[in-house]
Amino acid sequence: MSFSFFKPSRPKTPQEVVRAIKDSLNALDTETVVDVKALEKASEEVEKNFVTLKYMLQGDAEVEPNMEQVSQLAIEICKEDVLTLMVHELLNLGWAARKDLVHCWSILLKHKVESTHSCVEYIENHLELLDFLVVSYDSKEIALNCGQMLRECIKFPTLAKYILESACFELFFKFVELPNFDVASDAFSTFKDLLSKHDTIVAEYLTAHYAEFFDLYDKLLTSPNYVTRRQSVKLLSEFLFEPPNSSIMKRFILEVHYLKVMMTLLKDSSKTIQIYAFHIFKVFVANPNKPQEVKRILARNHEKLVELLIDLTVGKGSEDEQFEEEKEMIIKEIVRLSRVPNLLNG
Repeated sequence: MSFSFFKPSRPKTPQEVVRAIKDSLNALDTETVVDVKALEKASEEVEKNFVTLKYMLQGDAEVEPNMEQVSQLAIEICKEDVLTLMVHELLNLGWAARKDLVHCWSILLKHKVESTHSCVEYIENHLELLDFLVVSYDSKEIALNCGQMLRECIKFPTLAKYILESACFELFFKFVELPNFDVASDAFSTFKDLLSKHDTIVAEYLTAHYAEFFDLYDKLLTSPNYVTRRQSVKLLSEFLFEPPNSSIMKRFILEVHYLKVMMTLLKDSSKTIQIYAFHIFKVFVANPNKPQEVKRILARNHEKLVELLIDLTVGKGSEDEQFEEEKEMIIKEIVRLSRVPNLLNG
């Protein structure tokens, strides 16, 4: 349970609360570091105002939120550009205020005024806020807060689509390998949401940007970092198998380079990575329309591949039975290819 030094009093009107938040956030931006007391006072005001906002948005154990007031808050927050201030002043806030801000952000985005997500609509008209949140993964102090705010945004198709198609999306391939483990893990969670929350949008993006995306993704699959390899091959095994991505899958399994990448991952020291790699590798082998070069590589490496696959197990139970059946089918196909004239020496 979290505690605050400020006990929320009965709020005034939504307009007054929003005005107070706006004024206190602006004060943070105008106070100089020299005037320490004034800066401290402004920080206290911000924290107190976010406690009040949170109380009005969610109520407490005794009082339910007044939904009419919540709608009025959302309208006023958009009207007064407070969402923009919330994003740009995040770095200047204390820990408690940031936490409350992120909580309020989540409620505001989900709330509908009549039939419209007014705060989402505001962000659609101020898309630079999404760019700011993405690049803030480079600011360790607010990276995790921005990650939470981004994942709330990604729940909405229009906002997810913008991030996917923006120039800053490419930054995620850097952020997921940042030296700070917590920040890198959070960035990967956001990256995963972008590639899994809205199947049709992702399929459209991958179709239009296939080469650029997989050139970057290749670096994750071959990263020297174990966590990066494990997360990226797992995610790949998930989104490639989504029905809207079937054309992406068909294109992917024709590429000799990615067959070689999966064969390398089958030899990884991590059994978990081997299992994820197998689920992609098996599609290369089972493909009835394998390119000649794919057939040659499988035939020439049949002994090592069969040896690797025989040793690969997932455990016990029904999952293991299905895995063993698939493995047996893949081994048979590899052995069959090794006996095809000209593939071994062609």
